[in-house]
Amino acid sequence: MTVTPSRWTRVAVGLVLLATTVSPVAGQAAKPAGCSADAKIANLNFTLKDLTGKDVALSALKGKVILLDFWATWCGPCKVEIPWFIEFYTTYRGQGLEVLGLAVDEPVPVLKEYATRMKMNYPVLVGQGRDDVLKAFGPMAGLPTTFIIDRKGRICRSHTGLGEKETFEREITGLLSR
Repeated sequence: MTVTPSRWTRVAVGLVLLATTVSPVAGQAAKPAGCSADAKIANLNFTLKDLTGKDVALSALKGKVILLDFWATWCGPCKVEIPWFIEFYTTYRGQGLEVLGLAVDEPVPVLKEYATRMKMNYPVLVGQGRDDVLKAFGPMAGLPTTFIIDRKGRICRSHTGLGEKETFEREITGLLSR
């Protein structure tokens, strides 16, 4: 008997493959740091709630290097990257790095439990029901999707799927030194 994969199996395999790719913005893979002159300006004109209900205005972060991570509680690659982002926030916050995790899928009680379990030390923003923010940074081909934004508010790098810790750190430190 020949086993043929179902449509959903093929979709799931495609998503797994997608989740293991890294996509730099505008073919910038060879550049270790910096931002191209034609980099897209990030739309930071949003205010989102954090897990305590406090408003976080993204526009107030201009002047900092921002790692903006769109993630979900069910996302395996997200769970791998979160400890890296915790480390980056601890190490580079004093140099002007802001790490933000925008959770796209769950209500606050579930996110609070997850953030506590993962020991997330950076702001976790509630993205459930915020299609306006997803649309402003999308379309997103998968999760996690992480944007590295420079001090001028330009999207210098974009990663979809599981990235590499060393790549993230090189991009962050390159922007912090400018």
